[in-house]
Amino acid sequence: MTGDPHVAASVPALDPYARLITDLDAAGARYRLIDHAPEGRTDLVSALRGHHVAQAAKCLIVMVKVGKKQTRHVLAVVPGDARLDLQAVKALLSGTYVTFAGRDKAEELAGSVSGTVLPFSYHPRLELIADQRLLELPELFFNAARLDRSIALATDDYVRLAAPRTAAITAAP
Repeated sequence: MTGDPHVAASVPALDPYARLITDLDAAGARYRLIDHAPEGRTDLVSALRGHHVAQAAKCLIVMVKVGKKQTRHVLAVVPGDARLDLQAVKALLSGTYVTFAGRDKAEELAGSVSGTVLPFSYHPRLELIADQRLLELPELFFNAARLDRSIALATDDYVRLAAPRTAAITAAP
């Protein structure tokens, strides 16, 4: 049985925080919520949450041109103490040009404001790539589409639910 498309279209979409919590609960994910002072900068919010910055899932949105006519957007998730290697993302996608997405485009694709981007892609035009080094940790920390609340999520549950493409996308230290 299929639902009435007019009814489905009239139901408001869940905000990213509510959608994430619903998805985590439905999948039986192991996570905990951490309330803290509003903060979106990875190093500062890591201190508020009480963990090493390397355990933070830093989420960056990148625009990659492939030839002259195709533009792809990537949600790159890297350890909080690492720098994203834009050239590695460009090479991974056989791109001809790469740059960070503008704030408006990034927030549109992420569905949340800068500093609160989730390490999950809920937009069909936002490809998810996680740095393999981040996935070696037992638990990941990230702002939960809010500046005042974070999530600590078991890494294996993150991988199972987000199904990220994994690659080495951080710059050498």
